[in-house]
Amino acid sequence: MPAQDRELRAQGRETVRKLLEAGIIEFEERGFVGVRVDDVVKRAGISHGTFYLYFANKEDLFKALLRDALHDMEIVAGDFPVVTSDATGLAVLRKWVRKFSAAYAAHGTVLRTLVSANAPLEIFTDGLHLFYSITQAMTTGMTAAAEAGGRHHENAELTAFACLMMLERMNFVMTTEVPLPPDETADTIADIMFAAFGLAV
Repeated sequence: MPAQDRELRAQGRETVRKLLEAGIIEFEERGFVGVRVDDVVKRAGISHGTFYLYFANKEDLFKALLRDALHDMEIVAGDFPVVTSDATGLAVLRKWVRKFSAAYAAHGTVLRTLVSANAPLEIFTDGLHLFYSITQAMTTGMTAAAEAGGRHHENAELTAFACLMMLERMNFVMTTEVPLPPDETADTIADIMFAAFGLAV
């Protein structure tokens, strides 16, 4: 049974931490396909035998990293606000986009690996579920106030998905050390989303 599913003693927690940190660096440098267990244990300074006490293979190691990323991103999805067609609505949307960007930056390596073409289908499916969850939250949050006022947005879910793809791609770029100003970029994306749903005053 993988150690992340058991309660670990202090030494075990430290070992897992070293392996996860080494894994992040290796996935960043080599991509999912290029990483070998050999690379991870060498970087972590831990034996192969010890690695296999905690993880079955590199996929298992990546899934442990992915669980943390998906957990944090699901929290962000759950925090999507109801956006009204006024300055307050734009302000709360800008705040949410900044929150999304901060969570993406914290898990940039894992999320970039997840959405790249070299992640196994089973793992990539977890990413699709995340995108679906965020799309649903965005669709509801961006249309709830308008629909309460009797205004219906055609193709709201498609618009939300397009906005999410823009948001993800911009954060993908920003977490690869392209020098874009994070707050200004987040606010610009929020402004585009606001206009895409016809909320601009």
